[in-house]
Amino acid sequence: MRKYAVVACMATMLAASMGVAEAAQRLAAGGATSIPYGHMEFCQRSPRQCTAHRVLPPVTLTDARWKKIERVNQAVNAAIKPKSDADVYGKRDYWTIPTKGVGDCEDYVLLKRAKLLASGFSASQLLITMVRNRGEAHIVLTVRTDRGDFILDNLHNEVLPVESTSYHYVKMQAPNHSGRWVAISGRATEIASN
Repeated sequence: MRKYAVVACMATMLAASMGVAEAAQRLAAGGATSIPYGHMEFCQRSPRQCTAHRVLPPVTLTDARWKKIERVNQAVNAAIKPKSDADVYGKRDYWTIPTKGVGDCEDYVLLKRAKLLASGFSASQLLITMVRNRGEAHIVLTVRTDRGDFILDNLHNEVLPVESTSYHYVKMQAPNHSGRWVAISGRATEIASN
């Protein structure tokens, strides 16, 4: 019993030192839905980015992984200057991993996802997510962890639990296939560590 108490205490201290919410919520996936046009076109140009894969459990959120998530979010936000697809590519919606130091919300997300995939996260733990921000469509990256779902966003340097944003969550990549999307039916109420 004493060993369990020490482990629980250490987990609580780790969460407090990381600034991670202990009871973050998860986004609840609904049925299949439409794929954003820009993502469909991205998948046609980059089919390896949009494949079926095994669904792994949510990533165990260690101190090192939390710091990696924060660093990637902040570094990409600092490296990319916001500019519309129309200004950069002459198209209304063009998804790409940015190489010119400019881009819009989905470009930030694709670069963050690529960096986290390269550092050992799985595709099923990194879901591109469409939200509504004051009525406007916006793209963010959801990281699925054992402590809940967290949002990486070009509008915020702070990584936030899903329940701490003001967004209306619309749809996200299917956890088992990066080229398919599912509706978001709400935020699950279960504690992420259950």
